[in-house]
Amino acid sequence: MNNLEGDMTTMHKLIVSPFLGEYVVLRPGSPGGLKISEGKYRELAEAASSPSWFTDAVSASWGYDLSGSSFAETVLIRPESPYGYVRATYELNLGCNYECEHCYLGLKKFEGLSWPEREKLLYILRDAGVLWLQLTGGEPMIDKLFPEVYGLAYELGMMLTILSNGSRLANPKILELLTTHRPHDITLSMYGATEASYDGLTRRRGAYRLFTKGLAAAREAGLPLKLSLIVTNTNKDELEQMQAMADAWGIPHDAFVNMSPTIYGGPETLPTQSMEHLRKRKPFTGCHAGHTFFHVDPHGMASICKIGRDPQIPLMDEGVEGLTRLGAIADSLLLRQGGCTGCTLSGSCGTCMPLVTLYRKAKSPLRNYCQHQEREEVKA
Repeated sequence: MNNLEGDMTTMHKLIVSPFLGEYVVLRPGSPGGLKISEGKYRELAEAASSPSWFTDAVSASWGYDLSGSSFAETVLIRPESPYGYVRATYELNLGCNYECEHCYLGLKKFEGLSWPEREKLLYILRDAGVLWLQLTGGEPMIDKLFPEVYGLAYELGMMLTILSNGSRLANPKILELLTTHRPHDITLSMYGATEASYDGLTRRRGAYRLFTKGLAAAREAGLPLKLSLIVTNTNKDELEQMQAMADAWGIPHDAFVNMSPTIYGGPETLPTQSMEHLRKRKPFTGCHAGHTFFHVDPHGMASICKIGRDPQIPLMDEGVEGLTRLGAIADSLLLRQGGCTGCTLSGSCGTCMPLVTLYRKAKSPLRNYCQHQEREEVKA
């Protein structure tokens, strides 16, 4: 297991990495980045000290002075990967300390891999080429191995983003970890503007107080934050108030308004939809799921995304080679099928096929996911 209080104090400050046929320089916890040529990437990979052009570029971009520091300890050069993946999400654990009425995860069991298996998984992600890794759950920060997962992923040169409810952000150990080795960003779900609506939606007394305490601690520490404003029937009258609060805090925010069935196709989340806030989706023209991006669940099962979870690939058994099958799986899952086959309007549909499949399993009305209201209802 990583020595988080020892090894991480001398960890890299810059990452040089291949990225979708190009080469980039990134600084963990800082915005922006640099594109460099393949020749300069090769030069850095073989360098014993920082070339002057690199020292100047880093100083101009981030105000960071490389002179006097060990190049090998300060700059992590990531090798090229033959697999072509650059982004992934990792669900550490489906467990959560809230019981939100809209949650798409359904039954949230506290289950996950042991540390040796998680360590193996993170090396698989590194070998696949994953540069951007999103840590999610459930609530990732209540997972007992969150610090170890975060620490090793950071050590392996991944730019980390976190999806959280913020309830553990004021925990001193977590706060120290995140401030010492900063994530790219943390997106916090906000469930209401008042204690009554917030605790009502999460079905946990004290949830609002935990959120505001964690938010205050993170803001004081200068952590890079975003807010996802969750809008359901419970708090729909507080959207403008939530937006005003986010603006006052100076935190970027987006409203999350379209509720989906559970990952098992369960309908229990659908009544939480605020129909007046249901947003028309942009036409779905394809995505990179399964080709440059993938999702891993708490058991190390890889799928094209959080929604299209079946078929899955057991990474603990097959290793990084198993990911070579994901592209074909993605192509088959994203094809229009079933009740959408032959629809003359499918070219402007805003819902991907895996999500349509879940809506059908949940026997959802078409109005929840199909923007073409003139179509007849599809029977599951």
